[in-house]
Amino acid sequence: MEQQRTWAIHLIRFAAIFGFIGVFLGSHMSGNMDYSLRPVHAHILLVGWLSVFAWGIFYYVVPIRKQIIVKIHSILGMIGAVGLTSGMWMYNLNPFNINETLVMVYFIVGGTILLIAFLVFVFATFFIEKTKIQ
Repeated sequence: MEQQRTWAIHLIRFAAIFGFIGVFLGSHMSGNMDYSLRPVHAHILLVGWLSVFAWGIFYYVVPIRKQIIVKIHSILGMIGAVGLTSGMWMYNLNPFNINETLVMVYFIVGGTILLIAFLVFVFATFFIEKTKIQ
């Protein structure tokens, strides 16, 4: 359970960083009256802040029998959140003038890793340790 709580705290801290980035981006868009990055802003907050935070709280509270699932899910979730949101940002702006096909592949791979993370979380919910409450 100690290792699981460590991963939970990693997820919560990661979510806090994403929450700050999402709010900062929203504030920046509002200040400039330029809302072209709304999809990026929304995904940073929904994936990076809300989902990752929820996973962290879940793992902090609910003991999971197979700790490897927690580790795999946490790593995939964080990589997927970064990959999807940064890929979306690069796809919308392409600030580094990278080949469009490479940007698209990066975006798709990030989203796919996040999708796999959500699937692994589904599996994690079926490996909950039995407690007196259940």
